[in-house]
Amino acid sequence: MSASAIFVLDLKGKVLICRNYKGDVDMAEIDHFMPLLMQHEEEGLLSPVMSHGNVHFMWIKHSNLYLVATTNKNSNASLVYSFLYKIVEVFTEYFKELEEESIQDNFVVVYELLDELMDFGFPQTTESKILQEYITQESAKLEVAKSKVPTTVTNAVSWRSEGIKYKKNEVFIDVIESINVLVNANGSVMSSDIVGSIKLKTMLSGMPELRLGLNDRVLFALTGRDKGKTVVMEDVKFHQCVRLSRFESDRTISFIPPDGESELMSYRINTHVKPLIWIESVIEKFSHSRVEIMVKAKGQFKKQSVANNVEVRVPVPSDADSPKFKTSTGSAKYVPEKNLVVWTIKSFPGGKEFLMRAHFGLPSVEKDEAEGKPPITVKFEIPYFTVSGIQVRYMKIIEKSGYQALPWVRYITQSGDYQLRTNV
Repeated sequence: MSASAIFVLDLKGKVLICRNYKGDVDMAEIDHFMPLLMQHEEEGLLSPVMSHGNVHFMWIKHSNLYLVATTNKNSNASLVYSFLYKIVEVFTEYFKELEEESIQDNFVVVYELLDELMDFGFPQTTESKILQEYITQESAKLEVAKSKVPTTVTNAVSWRSEGIKYKKNEVFIDVIESINVLVNANGSVMSSDIVGSIKLKTMLSGMPELRLGLNDRVLFALTGRDKGKTVVMEDVKFHQCVRLSRFESDRTISFIPPDGESELMSYRINTHVKPLIWIESVIEKFSHSRVEIMVKAKGQFKKQSVANNVEVRVPVPSDADSPKFKTSTGSAKYVPEKNLVVWTIKSFPGGKEFLMRAHFGLPSVEKDEAEGKPPITVKFEIPYFTVSGIQVRYMKIIEKSGYQALPWVRYITQSGDYQLRTNV
């Protein structure tokens, strides 16, 4: 990879903190970064890699900061960028928000972290759970902790410490799917897909090996058991703990898990999704006087399932006033700062249909029609249900001490980018 130095800059290009790892690039070279960036912006040629002489700047922007790596070698750019994004992830887990203020307030810890994350230009310990074992935010503890570095740093398994013990061994598996849907004004589904993730909360002693089985179509085809409902997952991304070679050879998801909470994998299913909550709307504007809104919501999912905390957000003209509402269930309120009516339904059973009517006054002056037509958006969460039909078929837990462990599985479907366009 070979990054020579890492810099954190504010938006004006002032260096807040930096770490020189190799000493083969003059640290004053960073003074050329901001002028180069502004020049590229003016020319419309903004690039993630910029060069000044034989020095290359690889940079990302996060919040009100620039993170910049310098090198004078033909470095692996994708690895450098992965590392910069990893810095953002680790700092965010330490300080909740990564911005100029959090760098200034935690200067000592940031420097410690930069020291541990990379060694002589090569990534070293990048797992924040492990870093938190010996780089703490209490400076008094810092000195004590330094004397004893966790064995994890020198282990093959860099994301899990040895000697973890629990009285009750359990694994909680959450399969969470978000539905993205775009429906046009005529009621046709223009685009839809499912973005899923499998999250773990692991409370297991020792160094367990876990094997997770899903109803994955490729696996069923490999084993000749193409029966029942299977799913085709695309864009699959795994946590570093998963043995990729094993997955590629026989689709087994085999891993030694991090302790506590982690995201094991994410995936996308590119499929035609029937909108789970269907919205029909009639919006009538009477010039100089009023606007009438009628919204009908129907649950297009199984009757035994229930959508929780449903929010239907209906756009209204920015000059509307004097709201009046009538709902068959739930409550509606006007949010004038966002030009929205928000209709909230705490519990929405499948197959049910509900109605909301709204009446607004409009001022006598005719408003210019250049506001555009924002869509109706819907938020919801349906527990014990996945729209793709993905299933955890088994979870095997193998540990040399031979203890019994309980895996718990929970399924949740929620709205992602869920939009329905209107005629008005």
